[in-house]
Amino acid sequence: MKIRADIIRTYQTLHTWTGICAGLLLFIGFFAGSLTMFRGAIDQWATPASYQLPQVQEAQYDELLQKVLAAYPSAADSVSLHFSEDHSPITWYETGSARGLSLDDQVYHATLNDNGELVAELRHVNELSMLVDYLHRTAGIIGEIGHDQAGVYVLGIASFLYFIALVSGVIFLLPTLTKSFFALRHTKSKARFWLDTHNLIGVSSLPFHIIISFTVFVFAFHDLLYGGLSQVYGDKPMFKRNAESEIVYQVADLPKLAELRQAVTEYAPNYTIENIDFSGLIEQGPSAAIKIVNLDTVMRGPITDFLYMQPYTFEISTSSVQGGDQGVWSSIVSSFFGLHFGSFGGDFGRWAYFIMGLLGAILFYSGNLLWLEKRRKAQVLEQSRASIILAKLTVGISLGSIAGIACAFAASKWLSIASLNINVAYMWLYYITFFVTLGTAFIYGAPRTAIVGMRAIALLCFSIPMTSLLAFLVPAIGIWPAYDLTTVSVEVVAATFGAAFWGMSHKTHKRALGSDINSVWYIPPHNKVASSALNVA
Repeated sequence: MKIRADIIRTYQTLHTWTGICAGLLLFIGFFAGSLTMFRGAIDQWATPASYQLPQVQEAQYDELLQKVLAAYPSAADSVSLHFSEDHSPITWYETGSARGLSLDDQVYHATLNDNGELVAELRHVNELSMLVDYLHRTAGIIGEIGHDQAGVYVLGIASFLYFIALVSGVIFLLPTLTKSFFALRHTKSKARFWLDTHNLIGVSSLPFHIIISFTVFVFAFHDLLYGGLSQVYGDKPMFKRNAESEIVYQVADLPKLAELRQAVTEYAPNYTIENIDFSGLIEQGPSAAIKIVNLDTVMRGPITDFLYMQPYTFEISTSSVQGGDQGVWSSIVSSFFGLHFGSFGGDFGRWAYFIMGLLGAILFYSGNLLWLEKRRKAQVLEQSRASIILAKLTVGISLGSIAGIACAFAASKWLSIASLNINVAYMWLYYITFFVTLGTAFIYGAPRTAIVGMRAIALLCFSIPMTSLLAFLVPAIGIWPAYDLTTVSVEVVAATFGAAFWGMSHKTHKRALGSDINSVWYIPPHNKVASSALNVA
């Protein structure tokens, strides 16, 4: 395929600068986003098995719920029923809510003892997975605009630039696509290898990246989009709503759980209920948000399929179930959720999104490397100020964000035995680690920071399973080891990350000592003695 050279240059320039402007923010979003595919596993790993109370028999849920609502009337505002064996049967928030990152959430857990008596315990919520999700949605940008975090809007703009970079990149790559798509020419220059890697990742995962860029933009600016659509729809609601009721309901009139299950089964056959979130049970507009699972179909909610039901009349207002009566716009919105979160593919889909998220982070990192290599000035030791600054930003922001997350994970179990707010500690650990890494890059340079930073990340990752091993060997220290397949899997992944970063640090160290003298990754001779101390492998 032939395209005029001037057109190719135009799209290459467009691709380069949109990628540079958005790449580092998107690196954080993609890396953290890949981890959020397993938020449930992270929550389970970060809390001891004793955090959850014993489950009850299915027939006991009605009795337990009524006892909770009698003893704690405020629970009628929002109370959740959980049906998995590894979760307390009933929970409700004393302070805070399940939405967003909050540093001081407290949740009651309730169950019945062997004598059928109510047991309720107040516990702080470990927000480690929410910290990761916060970074995924905001890239760590602090502040609010209106009712949402400023970082959400910044990433929305970055995703728009990212979409432009995707389209322009494909256009200028078209003439050579068939020749270079599967080529990884590692025997040639480093720039050629990174170019091949960048092109292979970008083209092979193009549908995924288009989905993510579009859905991030929609999520960031949905209020503006709905506002624009409201001008078309006028007073007609875009989403189906329950009619206002004049009845003030009482919890004593709440139907049995078996009846609710039957209504869900009739609406969504072959689904099982994972949990039910009741809200406003003594108000005029009570609601039950029900998460339902069917591993044999495509699910379109953030994690599972869902439906919203009036818990006294069983009237369903909306759902993500295919073939339901959710309406056009609800169907579109739920599809966006499924595409963005990967829930449509079950566990396989989550692992696929996890891998593609990591590859996406590599895509942005490699794009910056290509920019630096392309603008290298031959036969000149001192490179341009722009190249040096971008190299420092690339290393500082990329490794700083990963090191901050790794530090929070590594310290999690140790923080649990200290008398402090663990969620506040997570935030301090992340931001201190991030800015120390970024500052180190500007003070000591990109290559030395990359070497030390990667090894620090590796050691932090290795410390996660080592902490579990120590907890197993010395139970008296008060922390807990991995106790099931899910928690063991988290630590295996951490160890895998550790091995990867240790290997990358070794390669980066070799390149820094043997790189071309005109590279921003080159360590000058007067630094080589000091850098040799880094070569511990």
